[in-house]
Amino acid sequence: MSTENGMQKGAELRAMVSRWLPFSCVDGPGNRLVLFLQGCNFRCPGCHNPHTMGLCDHCGDCVPGCPGRALAMQEGRVSWQAELCTHCDRCLDVCPRHASPKTRQMSVAEVLALLRRYGPLLTGVTVSGGEATTQLPFVIALFTAIKAAPDLARLTCLLDSNGSLGETGWQRLLPVLDGAMIDLKGWREPVHLALTGRGRERVLASLQLLAQAGKLAEVRLLQVPGQSDYLAADGTLEGGLATFLRALGPVPIRLNGFRHHGVRGAAQDWPEATREELEQLAAALAVAGLGPVSLPPLL
Repeated sequence: MSTENGMQKGAELRAMVSRWLPFSCVDGPGNRLVLFLQGCNFRCPGCHNPHTMGLCDHCGDCVPGCPGRALAMQEGRVSWQAELCTHCDRCLDVCPRHASPKTRQMSVAEVLALLRRYGPLLTGVTVSGGEATTQLPFVIALFTAIKAAPDLARLTCLLDSNGSLGETGWQRLLPVLDGAMIDLKGWREPVHLALTGRGRERVLASLQLLAQAGKLAEVRLLQVPGQSDYLAADGTLEGGLATFLRALGPVPIRLNGFRHHGVRGAAQDWPEATREELEQLAAALAVAGLGPVSLPPLL
């Protein structure tokens, strides 16, 4: 296959997209276009965007309750008309699959067109989710196309991920990846399992691989009161975690506090993280010689 034909086929690749933002200053450095892909392989009970987890199976449960009649069944599939949608989110509330009918298929070529529209104001693009790596071929094709385009090559390509991708997948992505921001939502295995529905082994391996490749842009820690295990009983950073993070080298660490926004189910009864708790964790990280550490601007 010629390079030209390969690029053409790459431009035709599509992903299921939950939404996109033309400008964001919280999804990586600078001003970034952010693409939120649909579908996630983790099942975090405290997820702020639970409707991005599943994929619509077109059962039709959401159609009767749509007040604006933006949803309809057409040829056995749920159809969404954006112009009629009031964004009341009733369809998200009734979905048993943590999915959304308000998604769309987007091609690499369509995303490139968005980048060219907003390009002069952008620093780069961040692909998030859901979990972006569940649609890995699309992410690779998109970043490859950006790097190959003379008018877009200056844009940095970042990934916001839960770190579940295996080594082979990372090795395919690394040549066109500028950096990845990875969540480490729990340190010990039982805590990570409780907060994500998955074990921590692949996440730790991803952090190590990306750090060694110089592509670990940020480690993100989530403080959940009464559940997080980053600190020891005396308030210092847990020893094993401190050793692990030091081995990664000088990597920025971002702290996030659990909030109720968007959360469903049992996590609605969890206490929210306080500013004081995040400052205590930040201080423990600093004493351990780690960071720089950043906290959310508002809490």
